[in-house]
Amino acid sequence: MSEIRQINVSKTGVSKLAIMALAIVFVAGLFVVGFDQGHIFSVVYGEQAFVDLYIHELTHDMRHAAGFPCH
Repeated sequence: MSEIRQINVSKTGVSKLAIMALAIVFVAGLFVVGFDQGHIFSVVYGEQAFVDLYIHELTHDMRHAAGFPCH
């Protein structure tokens, strides 16, 4: 008596597109939290954005928690 067994292998990996999207979100978030000193809003507000630092003030405590010095 011969027994035939079939093994089904399913691939449920993460797509490359999803990995790239997450990488872009990560890099953008890192820039906003760690390095932005008015650069993002300067496109809209001009030089005044470098004075007001809206994103810097919103992410101020998160910067320190992540180890970024800002003042």
